[in-house]
Amino acid sequence: MAGLTNYIAESYNELKNHVTWTPLAEAQRLTLVVIIFSVIFSLIIWGIDLTFSNVIEYYFTLVKS
Repeated sequence: MAGLTNYIAESYNELKNHVTWTPLAEAQRLTLVVIIFSVIFSLIIWGIDLTFSNVIEYYFTLVKS
């Protein structure tokens, strides 16, 4: 149990004294960039999926005829 307590204490000390944290304003800006990129990327994937779906549907209507 002493090993676990030592690990937690050392981890806390490392996070408190040796980690450089991103300023809140920059973290918020980067979060917004990720959200915008994710929305744009998902719309692109949706558009490609819709296009392929229509192409495949058109192909099968041609084959059926």
